[in-house]
Amino acid sequence: MFFGENHNSSINHWLQLKVTEALVAKKNGQVVLGAEMFERDNQPQLNKYLAGKMDAKTLKDSARLWNNFATDYKPLVDFAKDRKIPFIATNVPRRYASQVSKEGLESLNNLTAQDKTYMARLPVKVTLDTPGYSEMKKMMGDHAEEMKVMNFVSAQAIKDATMAESILKNLQPGKTFIHYNGNYHSKEFGGIYWYIKQQKPNLKIAVISVFESADPELKVPAKDYIPTDFNLVIPENMTKTY
Repeated sequence: MFFGENHNSSINHWLQLKVTEALVAKKNGQVVLGAEMFERDNQPQLNKYLAGKMDAKTLKDSARLWNNFATDYKPLVDFAKDRKIPFIATNVPRRYASQVSKEGLESLNNLTAQDKTYMARLPVKVTLDTPGYSEMKKMMGDHAEEMKVMNFVSAQAIKDATMAESILKNLQPGKTFIHYNGNYHSKEFGGIYWYIKQQKPNLKIAVISVFESADPELKVPAKDYIPTDFNLVIPENMTKTY
């Protein structure tokens, strides 16, 4: 299951925790958690924290945590820790995504074998047919250089492909995998979802998407509303964590 989010939405994060608690109870703990906010090479530090062998300050000092970790993601990690539930760092280290954005996907071929263990197996297929990627191209405008556009899209693709591979590697029979990610990574059944379906077309996946509405009655937004399986409509003026 993908639980899309707006990274700074307080109610979005609260709902993630509450839905996770309910699913863990329903599934008798047979759940694996994972998140975009943790990068693959920080899995050892995350594991130590989950096992009680590292405190929160040491985790903060040794892993590349997001600035809103304490308010928005620590409650989920602590829940996993208390219930002894695996929590997977699924994302590619940001330095490699940055490299792709500047130098292109092919530049990853020059990395060491160890470096390549932190990303999806190369080569990674990139196509503008993937939902969301053509939108990224439009955002850059008609006058953007084609190479810069494809590098930008490819940086997103290496994240999505890596998270997809991380999820597939950590699927366990009889267990539900819950993945927390920015809405863009699974909206319109694109991104991570698309990469997983390329390898496991029959895998059952649910997508929770989030939308903001300025309407006081929280009517479905008239613009850009492309629903997935479950669709949260959140007040536009809801408290933000940053």
